[in-house]
Amino acid sequence: MLKQFGTALAMVVVLTLLTGVIYPLAITGIAQGIFSRQANGSLVKQGDTVIGSELIGQSFTQAKYFHGRPSAAGEDGYDATASSGSNLGPTNEKLLKSAAGRLDQVRKENGLAAGKPVPSDLVLASASGLDPHISPEAAYLQVSRVAKERGLAENEVSVLVDKHVQERQLGILGEPRVNVLSLNLALDQMGK
Repeated sequence: MLKQFGTALAMVVVLTLLTGVIYPLAITGIAQGIFSRQANGSLVKQGDTVIGSELIGQSFTQAKYFHGRPSAAGEDGYDATASSGSNLGPTNEKLLKSAAGRLDQVRKENGLAAGKPVPSDLVLASASGLDPHISPEAAYLQVSRVAKERGLAENEVSVLVDKHVQERQLGILGEPRVNVLSLNLALDQMGK
């Protein structure tokens, strides 16, 4: 029995070293060597200042910016330490009231008629509450407001949205999407 205990203990030590030390260090080294930017969070910088990540949504509330998906992460939303959905079901009164309020807000901000359809990603939070993307339809819906606020022609802003539409990965995975942070940074670079 002592021999079996010694063998079991040796296996635990070996597997702990392999899976708890050697493997993580090797994968971290490979990631830093080949995909350094992604391994460090796909951070977006202006000069030496980190202003966000391409992977985590941010709250844009000014009319001159494109607005992203609502967030249910944390008290005020977009809290990366509290990433989670609301876990409210489709018939939950709180969810229905919140969605109706957001729907009215989107219509009001963008000058839309009461019955005008609005893409769901402008009304409902994503599962993580931190989705950095919106659908192209959601971006195009906001073009008129953003153009007016910045004193730009609508077609100029539409062309900018066109340039920021990311197609499906490998042509089949996911849906076309627009990274809100990248789009808003491009707007700021236009100088208006």
